[in-house]
Amino acid sequence: MNQKIFINKAEASGIIALDLLNYKPTTEIVELDIKDHLFMGMIVKEKEFKESIAAVDFSVYNEKAVAIVCSVDAIIPPWALMMLMEKLAPYVVYADLNNAETVLIDLWKRRLMYADLKCFKDQKVVVRARADHDPALYLLAAGLLKPLVKSLMYGEIGLPKVIFKS
Repeated sequence: MNQKIFINKAEASGIIALDLLNYKPTTEIVELDIKDHLFMGMIVKEKEFKESIAAVDFSVYNEKAVAIVCSVDAIIPPWALMMLMEKLAPYVVYADLNNAETVLIDLWKRRLMYADLKCFKDQKVVVRARADHDPALYLLAAGLLKPLVKSLMYGEIGLPKVIFKS
């Protein structure tokens, strides 16, 4: 009998995969709209603003990331943001003046920047392709991996797009 031995070429290639999804933050991100604290929904008046934020139970933001937005066209002075942050600080893990999607990308990039990537040193690495990931994550991953890896690729182990080889 003629036996054929099948070799898994992807496995034999020695390529290891980095999946950016493994670095996605798990922290819940909520939006806080400043509009709700504006006088007549349009302007910041110090007394009214202070009273409005004093009435809020900020503990609802405990262990969450807060995306601070303003859904109306209003000028928000920096001191108002500082007052808001003073109330949020004891509870939140992160807060920024951006929408939830941007805060997610910022947190994701932070996790990637502080990740221990030493396991990829002198390896052939493919960064897994995912259409729903922000391109900025791939840009950051390439910058972080370039000094470490022997070769960098994009896509899947079986059919990678070579970015560089040393």
